[in-house]
Amino acid sequence: MTSIRSNMTRRAIAFGMTAPIALALAACGSDPAEAGTEAGEPIAAIDAPEGTSWTETVTVSEEGGYVLGNPDAPIKLVEYASHTCGACAQFAATAKPSIKADYVSTGVVSFEQRNLVRDPIDLSIATLVRCGTKENMQPLSDQAWASLDGIFQNVQQNGAAYEAAGNLPVDQRFVAIGQAAGLIEFFSARGLSADQARTCLADTETIEGIAEASSTQAQELGVQATPTFFLNGRKLEERSWAQLEPILQRAGARTE
Repeated sequence: MTSIRSNMTRRAIAFGMTAPIALALAACGSDPAEAGTEAGEPIAAIDAPEGTSWTETVTVSEEGGYVLGNPDAPIKLVEYASHTCGACAQFAATAKPSIKADYVSTGVVSFEQRNLVRDPIDLSIATLVRCGTKENMQPLSDQAWASLDGIFQNVQQNGAAYEAAGNLPVDQRFVAIGQAAGLIEFFSARGLSADQARTCLADTETIEGIAEASSTQAQELGVQATPTFFLNGRKLEERSWAQLEPILQRAGARTE
């Protein structure tokens, strides 16, 4: 395993103070090439266990990602995302409702969300969305993306407190970031108590683990931008839903 003091991990846990503001406003990946996936046979829907629904089934993968849907789905779509990435926010708003309703619901496709941590606010949000039940991780992520502009306005308005947080020990630093960015109040309004949020943001081992997993997987898989997608282990160049949906359908996630 890569040392916890690797450069990427330290950048996430430490501060690049002005970076998060700019990152929230920019597209996070380059323009993709067109897909070349060969068409496969349509795959019949797979029933969820009695009394359950695939759209409410969440498991945690060995990589630490949160898998929505059938964990044994024949088509596995994985997204590496950053919580301070505007393009990821757009994908969450425009693509995830269709992924859940039209594909995950059939049991044929699972959707896994993993982190590519880029800055301290990103790492703070990644920690907080994991702070409650596993079923809430993706919904809370989507709500944070939908409120990204407001989160960064809080940081701009509380710039002195945000900068001061960088001088605190790690077990205090992310609590201070959460305060400056309004994250503790934001998540408290969504069912995560302020005390619970502070406890999670003071959990150095978990925070370092999230950053370390991001660093290791990015290096091993060549993930350099967000969002980046993998389909059944194959890295895709496509980054928009308009480009990804035909790939899923050609892979068999369709009816005929």
